[in-house]
Amino acid sequence: MTAVFVTSTGTDIGKTFVARGIIQQLRARGRGVEALKPIITGYDPRLAHASDTGRLLAALGRALTPDHIDAMSPFRLREPISPDLATRRENASIDFAALNAFCRNAIGHHRDALIIEGIGGIMVPLDERHTVLDWMIEIDLPLILVVGSYVGTLSHTLSALDVLDRHDLKVLAVVVSESSGSAVSLDDTAATIRRFATGIDVLAVPRLPNEFADHPAMAAIADLM
Repeated sequence: MTAVFVTSTGTDIGKTFVARGIIQQLRARGRGVEALKPIITGYDPRLAHASDTGRLLAALGRALTPDHIDAMSPFRLREPISPDLATRRENASIDFAALNAFCRNAIGHHRDALIIEGIGGIMVPLDERHTVLDWMIEIDLPLILVVGSYVGTLSHTLSALDVLDRHDLKVLAVVVSESSGSAVSLDDTAATIRRFATGIDVLAVPRLPNEFADHPAMAAIADLM
């Protein structure tokens, strides 16, 4: 039984894309999979099917019902900004203790594979005092770090790896998700990260269509679970 936390160096890098690929690959192998997206911002209930929550439910083969949405994403915010700012604008809150309890309950009860998808990058603030990093430290799961292939990603990726290492968080893999229009190739980006990410699998994922469960890159990620 394996549980992982999917995080990133920033927003719109490809966390949900990678999480969906892992789900599809594991389901194709006959594995049981659960997934959580505990915090989501930019959530419009009228467009729930197009949200990260909706996409993950579709990958799991589950209906887009209020109960399924609540079970996957209990902390939903309308504004497409960091959770701390969104809660302030919406007069809402994220109870950090409740967030961790929600995740620990899922970790304690999952039967096979569990994927918890974070929000934004590793240092995104959740409230006045806590970041995604604090959340990851609290639940202490192995990490899949999703990064882009854009110019600038090398510094962002190596900085993130340094922070995670200094907090004794285990990184199972760095997944380089191809950025659109980058001046640097996906393969060159992944090769450079490999030189510095000693002992960590670095996997390159090209831009793919919606149905991509059989792609070798996604299979390699699923092999880690």
